[in-house]
Amino acid sequence: MLVQQILGSKASGGVLSVKPTDSVSDAIKLLSEKRIGSVVVSANGESLDGILSERDVVRELGRRGATVLAEPVSALMTAKIVTCSETDTADQILQMMTDGRFRHLPVMREGKMIGLVSIGDVVKARLSELSMEKNALEGMIMGH
Repeated sequence: MLVQQILGSKASGGVLSVKPTDSVSDAIKLLSEKRIGSVVVSANGESLDGILSERDVVRELGRRGATVLAEPVSALMTAKIVTCSETDTADQILQMMTDGRFRHLPVMREGKMIGLVSIGDVVKARLSELSMEKNALEGMIMGH
């Protein structure tokens, strides 16, 4: 299964992003409101400046306390981002996520971000694919 198929199965609505200058507090409100684990950081909605995850926020809250909530997102975001393309496979990106110990992967096309895939998206797609394969094999065994 390819990343483009995983993106196609997700509800469209674009990629949620915050600006690097937005406060961490505002970014947390968005995470909570949308019930998501990370948000892309982008100055213009297409570039990829970084990513801010729940883990980033919790780590810095633990280190420095509540003062981090007033800081700009750029102070806490992860700036070195691993990305993928539409033609990568589910297995490839699962390996990237496992090796890098992260749960969200921006999808890029010609230097522009076109989507965000979570580990949950990939697992759901793989389970669906395995279920279809199982049904096909059962059909062949049963002579259907």
